[in-house]
Amino acid sequence: MSENTMSRKKVSDLALNYALYVILGLLIVSIIIYDPSFLSIRNFKNILMQASTRAIMALGVAGLIVLQGTDLSAGRVMGLSAAIAASLLQSTDFAARMYPELGDIGLFLPFLAAIAVGAIFGIVNGLGVAFLKIHAFIVTLGTQLIAFGLINLYINSQQFGAQPLGTLNPEYVKFATGSFLGVPNLILYLVITAMIMWVIWNKTTLGKNMFAIGGNPEAAAVSGINLVKNIMIIYLISGVLYGFSGYLEGARLGSVNPNTGFSYELDAISACVVGGVSFAGGVGTIPGVLIGAVILQFINYGLNYIKVDPNIQYLVRGLIIIIAVAIDARKYISKK
Repeated sequence: MSENTMSRKKVSDLALNYALYVILGLLIVSIIIYDPSFLSIRNFKNILMQASTRAIMALGVAGLIVLQGTDLSAGRVMGLSAAIAASLLQSTDFAARMYPELGDIGLFLPFLAAIAVGAIFGIVNGLGVAFLKIHAFIVTLGTQLIAFGLINLYINSQQFGAQPLGTLNPEYVKFATGSFLGVPNLILYLVITAMIMWVIWNKTTLGKNMFAIGGNPEAAAVSGINLVKNIMIIYLISGVLYGFSGYLEGARLGSVNPNTGFSYELDAISACVVGGVSFAGGVGTIPGVLIGAVILQFINYGLNYIKVDPNIQYLVRGLIIIIAVAIDARKYISKK
């Protein structure tokens, strides 16, 4: 291969690797030019807080994409977890409380309940993929519908009829929306979660097995890796993260309804792909997922800030997903 050919290939690879970031960067710059007041500490803090719960969810989805899978149920599972937590943490003096006889049970038991809901769905998804050998798309599409049905049934079962689960315990709201030394709690929870996931991905046998399975399942099985066990654990972890993000999102919003978590799974998947997690499997980093989540939330928040029609926002988000996956596919083809 000549020197000129090698040079052109390097330029081509560089353009391919950073094309999406250039496109997204131009979009962000356009928002700032349109309304310079967008550049403020308050807006940046709001963006990071709103990105936090989605990023925690994305950290769970990322592991599944590394395994060459996905999860369409993430947003609805998050919403159901939020509904369970919110129903247990309504203010004790609220007349329309879902469980008026429950009293103040503290924050920990509802936290465990939210985590348990997410974990159950993670296990069900894992069983479908690992044991029944059903494609992750189909399994999680089914559990998405189940979770949505359950949250509707749960909210509709209130003694005063269907209504948002609001008037939450102030301590619960403060747990999510408060701050420590000037840093919002939500950002701290995200940082801690990301550090834990980084250790799991990079310093444990589970993480090494996850990348091996995602890169080449047949070779991983031949090398002695227990595919079913490892896939199940990764799906369980993803469910736990959905439960945790749901617990935080309920408090952040201050109210939970059947639409809580709607399309969040698309934001999570987009964040993963924008952050370099490949649908081809076996490739991804925790910092990349975080960067992807923040960039996308920056754009979502910015489009809302300059009052772009919500329908156009959906178009933009859809195009970002298509472009991201198309670029990822081109990278995979070029490597082959």
